[in-house]
Amino acid sequence: IDLELQMVTTVAGIGVQGVDKEGGAKGEEQPISSPWDVVFGSSISGTQEDDVLWIAMAGIHQIWALMLEGGKLPKGSDLKKGVCLRFAGSGNEENRNNAYPHKAGFAQPSGLSLAPEEPWNCLFVADSESSTVRTISLKDGAVKHLVGGERDPLNLFAFGDVDGAGINAKLQHPLGVTWDKKRKLLYVADSYNHKIKVVDPKMKNCATLAGTGEAGNVVGSSFTQSAFNEPGGLCVEGNGRLMYVADTNNHQIKVLDLETKILSMALPILKPEACDLPDNLPVQKDKITNLPRLPKSAPNVQLPSLTVAPGQTIQFLLKLTLPPDSKLNEEAPSAWFITAEDNTWLLQGQCLTGEIKDVSCQTVIPFQLPGSCVSAEATLAIKACLYYCSKGSSACMMAGVSFSQPLQVTGTDQGSPARVELIHTFVTN
Repeated sequence: IDLELQMVTTVAGIGVQGVDKEGGAKGEEQPISSPWDVVFGSSISGTQEDDVLWIAMAGIHQIWALMLEGGKLPKGSDLKKGVCLRFAGSGNEENRNNAYPHKAGFAQPSGLSLAPEEPWNCLFVADSESSTVRTISLKDGAVKHLVGGERDPLNLFAFGDVDGAGINAKLQHPLGVTWDKKRKLLYVADSYNHKIKVVDPKMKNCATLAGTGEAGNVVGSSFTQSAFNEPGGLCVEGNGRLMYVADTNNHQIKVLDLETKILSMALPILKPEACDLPDNLPVQKDKITNLPRLPKSAPNVQLPSLTVAPGQTIQFLLKLTLPPDSKLNEEAPSAWFITAEDNTWLLQGQCLTGEIKDVSCQTVIPFQLPGSCVSAEATLAIKACLYYCSKGSSACMMAGVSFSQPLQVTGTDQGSPARVELIHTFVTN
């Protein structure tokens, strides 16, 4: 997915499940089988970083590579750009470790994470059906055991929920792994145990980081009191403070603050009550760029300038009217959101978005100016994106509107919240 051009193209696979366990064709011509995860990496002879895409090929119990540039893999020959082929795994469903990657055996490998730095220089693999985490050396391709499972490569039922070291630790169907390069730790989405585990690869120690072990949905609490329901994916952000969790059966993305040890809701795209941000945190660019885009036809309503003071609250009262004989599509995410392109300091500690569930009553959008303001003049944009359907047909539309609110910041507090009405009526095209 090209995030700049907003274009989607296929780089590997033909759209039909394959049975080929060797590969070697160009990616878009190579049949593949149930790819479960991908991660960027580097070949051992390439001239640039991220020239390989590693693929957890769960359907045929192997790890594959897609060559994004020409290069060489461990224990392999030179490969051309675009080639997609097996890197590790015999294709037999086993928990078999081996110095030769093609002779190793995996059992539905489902998660990958790369630790390129020394002394690791390996791929971590969440091998779900053997309930293990394994490593693949990026120097020589050797496949080794890290935690979970047992010594018999054919026993795929050595699962459980036990903290411990190496083979004494027990997992149950781990699906995701992510490397914390700041702390040199590996986190594991231990899905059937409803936990997030943490592994120290140096000591081979595996311990519960978050989750009670019972399926649930508890946020806003310490890690040990939090609850998940089959978490399936993990990602540690760049500076190493936050870890995002795909809490699969709760249909949520959650965030673990690895410094405060508090779990909260992440990506509060439709949940205004979940926007509990500390006032001193700067606005993250990804929180702004991930907001929806309005259609190009959306009108921009210019509001009169509003005089406000640092720390003052503004209540925006959003009142929208749909075309006659229309109703909101309950299955689509109608929402409001706030932007300030040239004045992002305004957004510090704010809830930037929330759900629009009903247009028959006004939606209250609270906003509080920062206690210390950077400039005396600024402009907020309050936007709404609606999905609605005609009552008499199955035709559904998307519509949007943007309200531009200029602000004059003075040094005197007005005392009470400022109230601004945002009124717009959508018409049928």
